[in-house]
Formats: sequence, C-alpha cells, structure tokens
Amino acid sequence: MAGHEVINRPFSDVHRMGNKVVATLLHDPTVEGLDVALYMDGSASMENAYGPRGILAKLAPVKNQVEPQMQWMLEYLANKDRDGKVRVTYWASGDGTQLEVVGDLTGPEAKGYRFPGPRSYGKATVMLPVLRDFVAHIKQQVGEGAKRGLAVIITDSQINDAHDVTAYATQVAKEIASGRLPRINFVFMGVGEHVDEEQMEEISHTTYPGVGHLWCHRHADRMEEMAELVAVLVDETMTVAAGGTVYDEQGKVLKTYEGRLPAVLEFEIPPACKRFTLEVAGQRFDQPVPEEHEDEDHHDEDEDEKPQAEPPPAAASSHSRRGHRH
Repeated sequence: MAGHEVINRPFSDVHRMGNKVVATLLHDPTVEGLDVALYMDGSASMENAYGPRGILAKLAPVKNQVEPQMQWMLEYLANKDRDGKVRVTYWASGDGTQLEVVGDLTGPEAKGYRFPGPRSYGKATVMLPVLRDFVAHIKQQVGEGAKRGLAVIITDSQINDAHDVTAYATQVAKEIASGRLPRINFVFMGVGEHVDEEQMEEISHTTYPGVGHLWCHRHADRMEEMAELVAVLVDETMTVAAGGTVYDEQGKVLKTYEGRLPAVLEFEIPPACKRFTLEVAGQRFDQPVPEEHEDEDHHDEDEDEKPQAEPPPAAASSHSRRGHRH
C-alpha cells in the first residue's frame, strides 16, 4: 500500500510531532506486573483463514492459516505475562459484537493448542466490546498484582465501529492519566491481505493528554522479530547501548547520548530535515523522517464537549519495513 513511511532496523517505531522526533529502538522488554490478553478475530471474513472443521479438516487440502500464528504469539506473550498465562478470546463472533472466551493459556499449552475459530462466525467486526472487556479484566487483575495491561487484537479487515473505539479509548486514557487505571496498551495485529492498514494507522497515530499513544499496529506476515509485537511496552527508562549520536542528513549532530542510549530517543530536527542517522559503537543506521499526520494530538479540551462513549465500566469481570506504527 503506497504512502506508508519506511521503518528501518534497528528502529521499531518513528514518530514526528512538529520538529520533534520520537524514535523507539527494537528492544525485547521485561515489564513488571504485565497482564496480557489476546483477542482473535471471529468475523465471517476469517472463516477461510481458519479453514474447514471436523472431518473436512482432515480431508480438505486447505490448512488453518491462523493457528500457527496464534501458537507462536501466545508462547512468546506468555513469557511476558506476570503469571505466565495469556487470556485468549475470540471477538466479533455471532452478530459481530459477541466474545467467546477460550481461557488462560500458558506458553507450553499454546504450542499444541487448536484454534479452529469461534463457534459462530460474526456478521460484523465490532471492536468496542474488546476494549470494554479488557478494561474490566485489568480492573479485576489489579488486585492480583497487575501493574500494566497489554491487549493484542488480531484482525484481517476493517473494523465497523472505529469512531466508538476512538471515543472509548479517549475515556480510557483519562482514567489512566488520573491514576484510576494502570497503563494499558492495545496492539492491532493484521493478518492476511485485506487488512485496512490506513484505518489502523489512523487509530494508532492518536495521542492522549498525559498518556501519549495507547495503540500500535503490526502485520504478522511482515514481522522479522517477535520483539516487534511488544515494542509499545518499551520506554525511555530502558537502556539498549552505552551511548550514541544522532545526525541529520547534512552530518550535523542533533543529539548526543553519553553513558547510555535509551530505548526511546527524542530529539529536535530542522524543519526541512528528511532523514537522520544514529551512530552506535561505530555503526551507522539511516532512517527517513515520517510525515507529520494531521490527526496527531487532536484530543484537546474541545474534545470534552463532543459526545463520547460512556466511561469504562467500574465493575470487574471475568521489522516490517513499514511506516509509523504506534
């Protein structure tokens, strides 16, 4: 798809805000108290990807394309989770709003677990129930030691309620900023050729006061390292090297990091700057500067006057070489 910015290794995300660049380096983080959930698309468009069931699964040459991806992601994510278990749920089943909980799976269990698809494929792809479910889950898990939440959401196409999702995410961000919720992040994971990456990028570009980005997006088939799946967890407190220097395209020093190179770099660039270079231990890494998106930082005070989705429920229940992917 044309128009997407290029992300070169060792970067996992690069983001421009005016003349400031925020660049996240590919790093495999360990986050204390992390609670992880995986939501698998159960809409009708996924039926062919899950493949035939029952006796047909043995006779037909068509294989389950989703299952291997679920297995490796679950095994990896379980190693990041605070208790080694990932909450797994089908979403967008039934009328498109229903969830089918699979259960809590460990890494070893995930290796051979079967994922034939939901009991009833959905007639729409409605994501708001996923966000509500995960917020309720995290509120419950806080009492069990959860300090941060990560929800990985698998989809193969376009979601039908993007406006509701962004409105609800705004409320979630306010809860996080006020301390009523721990930090939460959502990761879009695209599978297949029909993913609406423009829609995922639009949602992922949104920033929230006091919180920053809640979202990032990936495409399963283009990931080169599993650490890309959890890049959203990386922050400036993490160190990846013993210093480094950032240059613009003319060779001018933009910023020098002495002693330690943080996993998240922030530096100013000239208005006309199109590329920057990171030098670490004698190696140089070139990276184009992405365009600034008009929808960045659009959640200001005027947003409070607009109709919003109701706030999060208080009751507890149960390197792709692509562009900016917050």
